Amino acid sequence: MTLRDGDLTTDPTATGIAVVGMAGRFPGAEDIDAYWRNLRDGVESITRLVEEDLLAEGIERAEFERPEYVRAAPLLDGVDLFDARFFGFTAREAALLDPQQRLFLECAWHAMEHAGIDPAAVRSGGVFAGANMPAYLMSNLLGGRRIVLDSAVFELQIHNDKDYLATRTAHQLGFTGPALSVQTACSTSLVAVHEAAQSLRAGACDVALAGGVCVRVPHRVGYRYERGLIYSPDGHCRPFDAEARGTVFGSGVGVVVLRRLADALADGDRVLAVLKGSAVNNDGSDKVGYTSPGVTGQEQVVLQALRAGGVDARTVTAVEAHGTATPIGDPIEVNALTRAHRHFTEDTGYCAIGSVKSNIGHLETAAGIASLIKAVLQLQHRELAPSLHFRTPNPRIDFDATPFRVNARRTPWEPGGTPRRIGVSSFGIGGTNAHVVLEEPPAVGPPPEPVGNGSGADGPQLLLLSARTPQALEAATDRLAGRFAGPDAPEVADAAYTLQTGRRPMRHRRAVLVPPGPAGAASLLLGGAEPDRSRQGDAGTGRPRTVFLFPGQGTQFPMMGHGLYTADPGFATDIDRSARLLRAELGLDLREVLYGTAADAGRLTSTEVAQPALFATEYALARLLLRRGVVPDDMVGHSVGEFTAACVAGVLPLEDALHLVALRGRLMREQPPGAMLSVEATEETVGSLLPPGVSIAAVNAPALCVAAGTEAGVSALERALAGAGVAARRLHTSHAFHSAMMDPVVGPLTEAVRGAALVPGERPFVSGVTGEPITPEQATDPEYWGDHARRPVRFADAVRTAASKGRTVLVEVGPGSTLSTLSRAALAGRRGISTVRTMRRPGEAGNDLETLLLGLGDLWLAGGEVQWRALHDGPRPRAALPGYPFQRERHWIGPGGGRGAGTAGPPAQTVDVRPPPSAPNGSPAQERPTRPTGLRSGYTAPRDETEKRIVALWEEFLGFEGIGVNDDFFELGGHSLLGTQLVNRMRDTLGVTVSLRELLSHPTPAKLGPVVTAASADGAAESP
Repeated sequence: MTLRDGDLTTDPTATGIAVVGMAGRFPGAEDIDAYWRNLRDGVESITRLVEEDLLAEGIERAEFERPEYVRAAPLLDGVDLFDARFFGFTAREAALLDPQQRLFLECAWHAMEHAGIDPAAVRSGGVFAGANMPAYLMSNLLGGRRIVLDSAVFELQIHNDKDYLATRTAHQLGFTGPALSVQTACSTSLVAVHEAAQSLRAGACDVALAGGVCVRVPHRVGYRYERGLIYSPDGHCRPFDAEARGTVFGSGVGVVVLRRLADALADGDRVLAVLKGSAVNNDGSDKVGYTSPGVTGQEQVVLQALRAGGVDARTVTAVEAHGTATPIGDPIEVNALTRAHRHFTEDTGYCAIGSVKSNIGHLETAAGIASLIKAVLQLQHRELAPSLHFRTPNPRIDFDATPFRVNARRTPWEPGGTPRRIGVSSFGIGGTNAHVVLEEPPAVGPPPEPVGNGSGADGPQLLLLSARTPQALEAATDRLAGRFAGPDAPEVADAAYTLQTGRRPMRHRRAVLVPPGPAGAASLLLGGAEPDRSRQGDAGTGRPRTVFLFPGQGTQFPMMGHGLYTADPGFATDIDRSARLLRAELGLDLREVLYGTAADAGRLTSTEVAQPALFATEYALARLLLRRGVVPDDMVGHSVGEFTAACVAGVLPLEDALHLVALRGRLMREQPPGAMLSVEATEETVGSLLPPGVSIAAVNAPALCVAAGTEAGVSALERALAGAGVAARRLHTSHAFHSAMMDPVVGPLTEAVRGAALVPGERPFVSGVTGEPITPEQATDPEYWGDHARRPVRFADAVRTAASKGRTVLVEVGPGSTLSTLSRAALAGRRGISTVRTMRRPGEAGNDLETLLLGLGDLWLAGGEVQWRALHDGPRPRAALPGYPFQRERHWIGPGGGRGAGTAGPPAQTVDVRPPPSAPNGSPAQERPTRPTGLRSGYTAPRDETEKRIVALWEEFLGFEGIGVNDDFFELGGHSLLGTQLVNRMRDTLGVTVSLRELLSHPTPAKLGPVVTAASADGAAESP
């Protein structure tokens, strides 16, 4: 029976699997962009090796000068390099770790970045991956030595065995779904893709990483050609050609990120291709021998994949074949493909066929993923890359009678009546066959129009970058600037969304504000063209506390927040609501005063209008920040600002708070005029000089107070201060707030508060009256709020209390930066304090939305949390941006335990992985990496002989120089297995017995020292 597409069609969003990200390192290509350029341009990435290469790898001259020795290999640069610190490995661990696992970790991270998905945001992630045999272990770490089962061998096993590839990757990414190491020889990585797709369809995970890696050790070596084997006699791979005599084995790594298509489309993922169907089977015994290919098995796996995806083979217009260029294997593969396609059609010549092995050789366990990524790239670029070295067809293949034609040149991939589709095959020795059918992504409509929160492509955008080290941050910035300078630069809004929501935030950070305009502006700003738009910060370790600061009267100004009112619907809604509730209280529309004519704005100087206007703006801004995920751990309000804090905390409902603030302003205006004076002196100094009728109204910093009272009294104080040489200045106020002149306000305000619905509230804030955390009794006491207008504002005490629990970010929620300035003075000398402003200052030019975005950026730079998705009107398309610039260093143990390739170590009868006198990264001992930056403790040198001996052992095992006595074992990368070896070494070298539990519970040399001393004393006492 002939099957047709219409008979097989299924709902693509129900069964389709989306490829949303990918990364790879292949011969001649450090990333997938370079990989595509090489494929497109027909580059053969097989290196011709020279004598020096082979000698350096320990290949004897007698071997490589044999006529059958082929000096060619598809190589990877830098297989001995790894960013160990990025992944939390010590230098010693990195040197023991199989380079295949190192490369796969880096590639997996880049694939997630390419997908624009932060691993921490994945609910259930899976890893499906396979590696080649652990040649590094066999060639370099073991070198034929006898194995004694102990902790050292166990450590070698978990650092090198294939079983730990998927689980180690899942551990590094925090993935909690299936983590399966897949091993089916040459078909491994494509089988991993099939297993990942099946797991997604079954709901076992929501995101899946799939791929494979092969790193051959020794690396820069050729091979000995033997007639009848699979090896090419001349170092070229010629799939389907009459001159095909075999393949060339090489190294590479590739990973794809998969999601269910429906989920990917709903979340705005950049769908690169759709995996329509896949299948895996085995030849069984229906073939000549175990290592031979089987035509029936290959036919069936292709047919099963087509049926699984509901695809008519006639619509598959390209196939990326296994194509090993063996005289027998290629004809069997084309025969099997033809038989599978004949279930659908008798047409010929409609399907292009090629093999990436002609470019990069056979990557064994990574061969299938290399083919898959090539297929995805061809779908992306709508272009078929040439299959190299094809001149005359293999005489055993009658292409004219098949659906296939070898694509020997770069060709546009023209559309047909169905989406572009391509099959990918990978077959393993032993008979495990895999085939997948890919389809170009569905057309996606334009993103929804912004609804006014400034997150559209026409608004300012905030680009966020972060890295583990300052050097990596600079490299990441340069890479991103280059991406925006290129001809295919992404939309700035898409890039901002991707960076904000799809990248793991790290310690060293940069935020760059980009105004509306072309992408080239982003490149210039990333290059430092306008320093005021670029901020850099150190987020430290752990989340800092966030404290909202609400300013008081005197900070208000006309048009404050108007840009937010027009850009953010939520802000506008809150202002509108306050204006409606205040209309009867004020006898005017607050919006006209805030955003109206100059005459209207003039009323903002009046106390009875200024205070409600300030409250409404601060309340709307606080609510906007809460919607952005900025949640305060504490709050401090200056004078009337404490009413805003109480309302945000839930102590006062908005209606009651607006009524009380309006009444408070009106009562204060009705009092006799007065004066206020800012004094640069301590409270004690000012208090000793106060004349009658003058009070201390505020203590804003240790040496900054405000005095208030009658005009005559304040004038007298001015003269006294001048005589004492104390600086002071008048404040532009009409009344003496928080002084005895406000006594008449207290009673009426207290009575009004009694009618309010006061409750203890849900969020904490600090009392500006006591300088201590507000208590439930104070928060619900009408007398507290009535007396609040009379008592001095103890802002310095309040902000010290709010910032007393460790690292703190003070966010000024209101106009200007007055409280930020006062806070810095009040907290002078205290470490871990950052200040952030979110609105413009009076008279400051600029854009309100840009000021807010910079404020959010400053909060993030300090380590604060922001829900960046809330800045955007739903998901935006994710942009393809440069991956993390790993800061790789050499971590390599040569054969026999030497620290470099070809360097022989001392003869040994058993496996010994204890660090030798030279460092694991190949440097002499004095050049061992120094202790990492950013540790919680500063360096403290050993103070006695015991601490010196402990530190020496730690430096040996952890691979760092300069370890201090207060440095933490776990923070330096230690773990229980390493601890076991360390306590054993302490017993052997120090002659003391310390248990693993004692080591782990005393994780610094300073804490461990007394334990070692006590153990030494016990040992001495027990000696005869």
